[in-house]
Amino acid sequence: MPSESDHRLFFLLQRAAHNLRLTADRRCLAAAGITTAQLGALFAVQDQPGLTQQQLARTLGLHQSAVTSLVGRLTAAGLLVRSAHPQQHRAVVLELTDAGTAALRSAGPEMDRFNAEVRDLLGDDGFAQASAMLHKLAHWHS
Repeated sequence: MPSESDHRLFFLLQRAAHNLRLTADRRCLAAAGITTAQLGALFAVQDQPGLTQQQLARTLGLHQSAVTSLVGRLTAAGLLVRSAHPQQHRAVVLELTDAGTAALRSAGPEMDRFNAEVRDLLGDDGFAQASAMLHKLAHWHS
């Protein structure tokens, strides 16, 4: 028979994710003027040169419409540029601007501090275990 805590796991995961996202967003906005969602998109574009919007949607696990809006905000802010894909006439390639690269640099130290605080909260073993378990959950049924 499942315990009471087993029934609450999904709720606790949602609550933890919400709390972490709010805290990280506040810090990213203060340090670099971007949200964690925008930060994730910028990292993906940096890590995968020639990335298309469709590939970005898959990488971030978002619907195409959400990525279109996200890319629009990043382009309007001067952090990304879109250019024609060399082989696919309907696709666009995303590239970081100098301002996008600077935003990533500005957010980095704050994210390092954030991760250090979570490591302090959970301890080294707890941090490693949480990371491993969340990685499994993030890729479960994908």
